[in-house]
This record gives sequence, C-alpha cells and structure tokens, in this order.
Amino acid sequence: MTARNGRSRPHPARAAALALGALVLVTAFLAAAFPRGVEAYETRGVRHALGSVPAGQRTVEITVSRTDMTGDDPAAACAAGELTRQDRAIRGQFRAPLRIAGGESQHGVRTTKPLSAQDAWLPRPDGVAPGLSLYAAAGLGAHATLAEGRLPHGAAPGKHTLEAAVTVATARTLALHVGGELHLEGLTVRISGLLTPRAPDSAYWSVDPLMAAARQDTTPGLPPHQFWRAGLLLSPQDGPALLSTGGEPEKFWRYPLDTRALTARDAPLLRDRLVSLEHGAALARLRAVAGGGALADSAVDGLLDAFVRTRTAVAPVIAVAAYGIGTVAGVVLLMTAGLTAARRHAELALLRARGASLAGLAGRLAAETGAVALPAAAAGAGLALLLVPGEGVLPSLLAAAGAGLLGTLALPLRAVVAHRRPRPVERADAAGARPSRRRTVAELTVLVLAVGAVLALRGRSTATGGVDALVSAAPVLIGVIAALVLMRLYPLPLRLAARPAARTAGLTGFLSLARAGRAPGTAGLPLLALVVALTTASFGGSVLAGVAAARDRAALTAVGAEARISAGKPLPEELRRAVAKVPGVMDAVPLRIDVQAADDNGPPLYLVIADAEAYSRLARATGLGAFAARDLADPGGDRPLPALVSPRFLTRFGHAPMALQPEFGQLVVRPKTVRADTPAQPGGDFVVIDAGSVARRHPDTYRDPATGPSTLLLSGRSLDTGALRSAVRAHAPASLSVRLALRSAVRAEFADSPLQQGAVRLYTAAVAAGAGFALLALFLSLLQSAPERTQLLARLRTMGLPRAQGRRLLVLEALPQALLAALGGALAGAATIRLLGPGMDLTALALPGTSGGGAPGSVVRLHTDPASLLLPSAGVVALALAVALAQAWLSGRRRESTELRAGDTR
Repeated sequence: MTARNGRSRPHPARAAALALGALVLVTAFLAAAFPRGVEAYETRGVRHALGSVPAGQRTVEITVSRTDMTGDDPAAACAAGELTRQDRAIRGQFRAPLRIAGGESQHGVRTTKPLSAQDAWLPRPDGVAPGLSLYAAAGLGAHATLAEGRLPHGAAPGKHTLEAAVTVATARTLALHVGGELHLEGLTVRISGLLTPRAPDSAYWSVDPLMAAARQDTTPGLPPHQFWRAGLLLSPQDGPALLSTGGEPEKFWRYPLDTRALTARDAPLLRDRLVSLEHGAALARLRAVAGGGALADSAVDGLLDAFVRTRTAVAPVIAVAAYGIGTVAGVVLLMTAGLTAARRHAELALLRARGASLAGLAGRLAAETGAVALPAAAAGAGLALLLVPGEGVLPSLLAAAGAGLLGTLALPLRAVVAHRRPRPVERADAAGARPSRRRTVAELTVLVLAVGAVLALRGRSTATGGVDALVSAAPVLIGVIAALVLMRLYPLPLRLAARPAARTAGLTGFLSLARAGRAPGTAGLPLLALVVALTTASFGGSVLAGVAAARDRAALTAVGAEARISAGKPLPEELRRAVAKVPGVMDAVPLRIDVQAADDNGPPLYLVIADAEAYSRLARATGLGAFAARDLADPGGDRPLPALVSPRFLTRFGHAPMALQPEFGQLVVRPKTVRADTPAQPGGDFVVIDAGSVARRHPDTYRDPATGPSTLLLSGRSLDTGALRSAVRAHAPASLSVRLALRSAVRAEFADSPLQQGAVRLYTAAVAAGAGFALLALFLSLLQSAPERTQLLARLRTMGLPRAQGRRLLVLEALPQALLAALGGALAGAATIRLLGPGMDLTALALPGTSGGGAPGSVVRLHTDPASLLLPSAGVVALALAVALAQAWLSGRRRESTELRAGDTR
C-alpha cells in the first residue's frame, strides 16, 4: 500500500468509534467484574461460615494433661511465667492465614473433672452437691470489671486455702458472697470478689460458659438427678496448686481465629495448616514448645470443609452463567465487526484492488479499532477494580484484556477473510444463500460438542463439583445449534410466503418479504447472538425461578402454613379469635397433635385431629396434600374412623384398622386417603382424622380444656406479621410459652447465607447482562439497515405511499427475523432445560448448609419457568416493533429532498 493510499482513508466516524468504545468498555467491565464478584461473595461466605458459629467452634485449643506433662517438676511447668513464655512461643508458630485474635486468647491451668462442694448451704436441686471447676487463667482483670471485692491473690506454695473470684451471675445462682468459703475435696476456696464480664460474648468467656455463669447438669446414672455446675476463677499463680487436687488438671491455651482478613483464596491453606497443627509437622513443632503430650484441636477445619463442599457445588452452576454471558458478549462484538466490515466493504475492496496487502489492511484496521478498544478495555478494567470489591487483580485484568483484544482484532480478521482475493460484488441474499462445505463441517463439529456436553452433564450432575468447560458451555452450545438450524431454515418460509404475497394486490406484504429475503448474509450473526442470548437468559431465569421455588417449598415444609402458633399446653380460645382477625389471615385452624409410639418400634406416629372442612381448606391453600373434607366424614356407630395417612404409614401398617390411644380415649382408625404431605406434619408419618368424629366418640374428655388444641395453623396472603406478633403477645398467658413460626421469616433465613446470596445476585446480573446484549444485537442489526429503509420510504412516498402503509412496511420487514429469533430462543431454552434439567442440582444454590447430591426427594432440580422463556422473547419482538415504528415516525418528519440527495449511495 502506498503512502498516498494509506492517507486516503479518514478516521472512522466518531459515532461508530464511540459505539465500539462503549461496547468494549461494558464488555471489559463485566469480564473483569465477574471473577472479583465471585471472589467477593465467596470471601463473605467463608467469613460467615466461621463468624456465625459460637466462639468455641472457631478457636484453636491446645492442652497438656497432668499425666502428659514432661520434666521433673510439674509445678514449675504450671507456673504462670512458664505458661506465658510458652504462649509467646506458640503464637510465634502461627503464620497467615492462621491469624489469632490476640485480645481474646487465654492460657492457664484448669480442672477437667468437677470437684464436689461439701457445704450444705449450697443449692441442691435433687440433693446432689454442686460440681465446681477451677480456672487459674491469665488476663482475668483485662476481661472483667470488679463489682465487689478484689481480684484473687496467689497463695503461698503448699497452702490449701486459695482465693477465687466468681461472676455476679454465678454468685446469684449459688448464693455466694465476698468472704464466703467453699470446702471442696481437700481444698478450701475463699471468695475474694464478684466480677462482671466486659464482653460476655467474647471468646474469653464463651468458649467455656462455666467461667461466666452456673448451669444445671444431670447425673449420668438412672434415674438422672439435676445438680449445679459452676466455675471458680483463681489467680494465674495458683496453677501449680491444682496439681494436688483430684480434678484431673491440665494446661491449656486458647486462640480464637481472627477472620476479618480471611479470604476465600486463603481457605484451603488455612485448612492445611490446621490439619498440620492437629496431626502433622506443626504438631511436632508445637510439642517442642508446650511439651511432648500436647494436643491441638479445633472445629474450624470441619467448618472449612463444609464451606468448600458448598462452594464446589455452587461453582458449576455459576460457570454456566459465565460461559453464557461471555459467549453472547463475544458474538455481539463479532457481530459489530461484521456489520462494520459490511458497511466498509466497498472501501476495503477498493484498497485491495489498488494493491493493499492483507497484512497492511489488517494492520491498518487493527490500529483504528485498537485506538478505541484498548483504552476502553483499560477503562472497563479500572472501573471493575474500583467498584467491585475483591482481592484478585490478575484474573480481572486478563479477562478485560481478552475483551479488548477481541474488540481490536474482530474487524481486521473479518476483513481479511472477506478480502482474501479480489472478487466481483455479488448480492448475498439470506433467501438465496447456499451453505458451504466448511460451514457444514463447522456446524457438525458444534453439534458433536453439544451432544457430548449434554451427555456429560446428565451423567455427572453439577452436584459432583468442579468446573468443566465443556459441561458449563452446554446451554451455549445448544443455543448455537438452534441458531444454525434456524439460519438454514430461514430462507424456506420467506420463499413460501413470498409466492402468495406476489399475487395479492397490496404492496406492503410482498415488498416487506422481498426485502427480508434480500437481507445480507451477515444477518446470521444477529440471529446467532439473539438465539444464544435468549437461550442463556431463559436457562438462567429458570435457574433463578427454581431457586426461589425451592426456598418457598422448604419454608412451607418447615412451617406447614403461612404461620404456625404452638405451645406445650392448650392455647386459649381468645388467642385463636384474635389472630383470625389479623389482616391477611384467611383461616386459623386449631389442631390437636398427639405423638403416638408405634408398635413396630419405628418412628413415632403423629395423630392430627382437626375440623375436616377447615383443614381441607388449609391443605388446598398451602398445596400440601389437598383432599376432600368428605373423605374424613364420620361413618357413625362404632365403625373405624376414616383417616388421611402418609405413604409410609401405609407401608408400615397397611390398610387394616388400627387402634390409637390419645390422651382423651382410644380411637380406631382406618386409612382411606393417602397424601405425601399434610400441613400439620409435612413429610412425616401422620394420621389425620376429623375432630367432629372424635368429639362424638369421647364428648367429655374432648371438651376438657386440658386437652384443647395446642397448635394453630394460619393461611392467607400478605399476613401483617407485626399485628400477628402483637396479637400473640397480648392474648397468650404469661405462664404459657408460645412459639410463633412465620413462613416469610424461614424463607428469609434460606436467603441469608452470603455464599448463596452472592451467587444468586451474580447469576441474576449475568442473566440481565445477557438479555441486554441480546437486545443490543437486535438494535445493531436494525440500525445497520436503517439508512437504506429510510431512503426506501422516501422514494415510496414520492410515488404516493401513505404513511400508514410505510409504517406497516417497516414493521413487516423487521418482524421475520425478530419472530424467528424469539421463537427459536424460546424453543432452544425449553429444549436446553429439558435436556440439562436432570443434571442440574440447584440444592447448594437454593438452601444454605447443603452441598447437593442428596436423596432423590431432597434434590432441587431445574424445571421450565414459562415467564423466563416467554418474557425475553417478547422483549425482542417488542424492541423490533419499537425501532421500526420510531424509524417510520422520524422519517415522516423529514422532507423527501433531504433523504434523496443526488449522488447519495446509501
């Protein structure tokens, strides 16, 4: 290419450059934000997994028992100074990410076996003496405030009288006071002060609750007897004195983990270091400091294992969204390059005819697009790093760089393929296009990959964990196959429809079909982008709908209705009338639930006694085992009462009459209706009978207030939970412990886990982005031919075409491709869900604390959601109509002379 020819081409139009830059910026932002978003919700998930448990479960505890203490002087090994020196040495062995909360750590000597207090004035619930544990722990003054008296002082060696402090709560329970003495087994303890913990929920106090408050315990023998357990807080210098007691003393060090800086990336390394500390090389180094018998224990490694299992089960589902949005974004970028190459075809052909080389042409186009795409990609990456929290930078930069390179090289590569050799200009109509052999081979290759991905996903399921590229791309591959099939079938309906339209008297029908058939061959790229985007959007929408439905079902199963009010004793009638008046409550059904021991030594039976009519309405309203009230009608006489039973009841006891013995008299029941669930006891072994039948058989005992209903199930819509709680508080006796369970509250708990919550949000964002790229693809395809359509309308108006027919012409021209994409996307989405549903396990994504792969009845599978299939497709058709009508309106406001300028070749 000569220098003169090289300068003959001006820079790309400003609007086109800005559009490319905006597209690359958005694509790069999404590409860079996705890995950071995944890392962010996984980090919140691991911190929640460790931070939501009691302090004792996230603490590393090191112990050395009395029998394992090495050395000639065990008393010296339990001295406060020696324990502090060992504490510093142990801390020095911890390396990130094993970080400890230094302010809450604790070390000292304690008794592991309670010592019986001999004082008769101490409370003894069942005549058993209280059991007291002794703690000679460091840091007592820093974690407690003196309420009375003073901190304990260390006793002289050999003395059998020690000083101890207790918390105010312990003193109140055991009637202790400053100056009082407790006589234990060979030891006297004088109370020197009363303390108030400064942070009762901190690890210092909550790891061993006996330090903070007394509690009741039971003896192991039969019959069990209750007795008090409490802790006495000694001076750290009294550790050696505990060696002479029978309390089996041990040295201990407690180190609560600091999870504030923990990330999901650190979780595997933290688990490895904890396992090494408990069983491996780190334990050997620990024993060199604390003693040969030192043992380390922590529940953190188990919590990390549960987190990793859940994350591994969620990852394949999220990978499906990532591949879907990535493919759609890539197709839109390629489509943009294809449209630009088609628009500049004449210019590029002229440059080739004048001697421009392919390398020179590609380099020139790469420089043009790179000047826009690369800065836009850098800006997108910067925005993602700035706006999306996360630790990892390299994955985000690589993803944004990939988007920038694709935006830079798509146009040069498309131009090189189109202009490999000079050829005469030919019209590449969609209706007249004939697929080449290369295209056929490529389509067959994609088909083979899609079949393999579907079979792999159905065979292994996402619950097995791990991200497989081929399996994760299965929805995309199915969408690509559907788009290729539609591209091959697209000319056929156009030809069939154009023939009868040619014989009609009207102009718009034939002209619109003819122009749709003369669409350029590049029209296949928008169709590909639309179908793939609609397939992934439908698939993703069905995933989100399945997650929501699973949580709703789990919440309903846990409660049995919109709300459940229960107590250990009968509920007052005033309470039932009050809650029935709460806004949103349709039915308040009282129940008597009696647990019956089974003769086959199996699980207990739940006998549910309720009014048949009201309970039938409740079952229909909740969808849990709907039945007809007449199925439980009283047969009269002494005949067995008809019962609604569970399948497991029928398996265990068959159809024969069965005698049950509730508290108000014997009942003989006979199974009549079988349902898998019932509101009173979803999924259990239940027997439901009519309350009227029971009242006829046992009128006196049934009407006794002592045998009244102890459960209320409420059905309705949009319950006023505040008014319901107020009604329960106002009408429940103070002596009655009433429990209120709300379906909405249980449903909220299922969505409270940061891991599942973040994954669902990310999946929602990916589905929304895919839908946005789909609409953008349609808009770009319509925008490409907008000047030509505008000029056609101007010419036709000069020939007398009314504006209404002009609008109809544009709408009919835009409809074929939009309808084809909408129909193909909906069908491809439905086929994808049907094919991949058996292999998609959504349990880990829907319900916290699960990792998928459970029993068949507990697995959340993917099912078709009609709204997710139809709404994206309807949006595509609506946008196509909106663009066509907007263009017709804008062209109608311009003069024909403006559109039909001499020499204009649009």
